[in-house]
Amino acid sequence: MRAVVQRVASAKVEVAGEVVGEIGRGLLVYLGAGKADTDADRAYVLSKVLGLRIFSNDEGKMDLGVEDVSGALLVVSQFTLYGDVRKGRRPSFDGAMGPAEAEQAYESFVREARARGITVATGRFRADMKVASVNDGPVTIWIDSEKSA
Repeated sequence: MRAVVQRVASAKVEVAGEVVGEIGRGLLVYLGAGKADTDADRAYVLSKVLGLRIFSNDEGKMDLGVEDVSGALLVVSQFTLYGDVRKGRRPSFDGAMGPAEAEQAYESFVREARARGITVATGRFRADMKVASVNDGPVTIWIDSEKSA
C-alpha cells in the first residue's frame, strides 16, 4: 500500500460540484492499494500516517503527530500511485489492486483510522474528484509498505 501524505491547513474534495469531504488542520492522505497488499500492509501504512511527527511543537520543531494537534485526515483513493512509467509515456497501472478489492482496503483504512478516534473525511471511491488543499510548510511524505523491511 502506498500513501502520499501532505500536512495541510485545510483540504476538501468535490465530486460534481458538491463538497463530499473537508478538513481543517491535519493530513491529506492520497492512498493507493497494490495487487499484493495484505492487511499487514494496510496496518503498516495507517500506523505510519498516524505516527508521523510532522507538526511543529512550541519551539518550532516537527515533533507532534496529527492526534497531538487534534488534527483530522482527509483520505482520497488514488490508484495512480501505482502508475509505472518505466516504459513509454503512458503509465501502466498493472500493479494496482482491482477496484472491488481496493475499495474494501480503502474503506478498511478509513474505518480503522476512525476506530482510533481520529476525525476522518473522505473522497468518493472511483469518482472524478477535485481536490483542493492549503499545504502547510509544505510538508509531503511518501509511505510505501513494500519499503517496510
